[in-house]
Amino acid sequence: MRRVIRRLPALWRATRLARRWYHARFGAYPDWQPIVSADARMWQNARTAAAGGRRVLLASSIGGYAHAVTLESALGAALTFRGADVHVLLCDAALPACAECEASFYPNLTQFVAAGPAPDLCRDCRWPAERVYRTLGFTVHKYSDWITPDDAAAARETARTLPAAEIQAFTLDGVAIGEHAYAGALRFFASGSLDSEPMGDAVLRRYLEGALRTAYVSRRLMRSVGFEAAVFTHGIYVPWGIVGEVARSEQVRVVAWNVAYRKRRFIFSHDDTYHHTLMTEPRDHWEQRQLSPAEDAALGRYLASRRDGLFDWIVFHRPQRTDAAETARRLRLDPARPVIGLLTNVTWDAQLHYPANAFPNMVEWLVRTCEYFATRPDLQLLIRVHPAEISGFPQSRQPVLAELRKRLPQLPPNIVVVPPDSDMSTYTLMSLCNAAIIYGTKTGVELTSVGVPVIVAGEAWIRNKGLTYDASTPAEYFEILGRLPFADRLTGSHLARARRYAYHFFFNRMIPLPFVEPRAGFPIYRLRLRGLEELRPGASRGLDTICNGILERRPFVLDEQKAGALARATGS
Repeated sequence: MRRVIRRLPALWRATRLARRWYHARFGAYPDWQPIVSADARMWQNARTAAAGGRRVLLASSIGGYAHAVTLESALGAALTFRGADVHVLLCDAALPACAECEASFYPNLTQFVAAGPAPDLCRDCRWPAERVYRTLGFTVHKYSDWITPDDAAAARETARTLPAAEIQAFTLDGVAIGEHAYAGALRFFASGSLDSEPMGDAVLRRYLEGALRTAYVSRRLMRSVGFEAAVFTHGIYVPWGIVGEVARSEQVRVVAWNVAYRKRRFIFSHDDTYHHTLMTEPRDHWEQRQLSPAEDAALGRYLASRRDGLFDWIVFHRPQRTDAAETARRLRLDPARPVIGLLTNVTWDAQLHYPANAFPNMVEWLVRTCEYFATRPDLQLLIRVHPAEISGFPQSRQPVLAELRKRLPQLPPNIVVVPPDSDMSTYTLMSLCNAAIIYGTKTGVELTSVGVPVIVAGEAWIRNKGLTYDASTPAEYFEILGRLPFADRLTGSHLARARRYAYHFFFNRMIPLPFVEPRAGFPIYRLRLRGLEELRPGASRGLDTICNGILERRPFVLDEQKAGALARATGS
């Protein structure tokens, strides 16, 4: 029995490798051959017309990201129909660490530190993606074709010798190498800090070397071939964050995308990851736009559906308890004292530099907030720990409550904590509150649209919209807390404005693609194309919006023409 137990990590890992091989061979990637064959003349004419056109780089890089390859192959075909010469960049086991790697895959981390992903993860990563892209006739560039032995040696030596304290802020010719390497290492460990990881430094140095290699590859490719735009998912981590940094430095336009909450919808952003752009985008497309009764009703229906994720494909929690009165009783909340809600987010997610944040990280914010409420017995603080700590991927290795207990072993009686595995509804919990305090969660968009006042201390997307109380320093933050409880909820024109932004966010920034079909398992969607006609101009308003954005730098806003005309008419 002990022998079997000792072998469990190896068996589990072998099972995961076998599953990756199965997904690569069967069903996880789109089969373009029958689609192209059915319209062979149309496709050949489109490719001939696009030869010599504006070059667009699909910097997929990680072939194992089947959902990214699925969408980007469809975008490549659509861009070809619009006259673009499409190229692809794929890693071929050239990186010592990347976003495909995670600590849970390696029961013995010494194996990863010694050899990286090459002996296992890399085996079934590149070839299925390359097969997809070559079927469409795209030019495929491999990392190893664009890195010299001198580049590789320089990356290895820098990663080996750079002092640990200098890695996070390290730049190369103005490219923020260290920031993305550090974010990648945090994602690998699913933790907001490397301090408690015995092999944190060694893993970070692997990501630093990977970031440097990516920079050398991207720069040489872009200078040699020349591209008008580079398109890729996320826009952060290794390698995509580095590709974006290099593209910007080489005056190549950047388009970053990610799966949106709503099924069949995606968020695209110009110049940078949406983690940054959604906080700074212009207000022109929503601020002056009045919602029709039908649009407001549609928003209301969607917001109601968010409670159980009926129309979403990203769902971290399906609550069982939604009765507000019962919830208040179970938590023993004092009806005589106002309740202030606090929503955490996952510590490791998108750990980039945000200069507007009031605190250096979420844990520090949480600790300082609890210390403040210890001095306010007239209020109750209701902390809801994000369910994604246990239901997200990868699962967090730095639970918020454990970090909080290290700093504050005993919480005062006016602070109530709802753990991530609770079956209580987050929306029901917030309905009990006078106001909500957030750091980086997206829930602020929903809370303001139903009238809950929101205080923002971090990089939440609702920041900078004129809808929330935004703090950029500790002094500003505690001054806002000093005003609690607030006299009123959001009403009248303020609430109407919040709902306009929510509609913009959920309906116009999340762009639908009708040929993307949600599915259970991996990946979370597949293509459902009856033919290439569905990718031609005019066939899909969402696809036209995305392609016009990539080729013409038009806003990635579904209702852009209507919103833009309104903005011009009102002088905004």
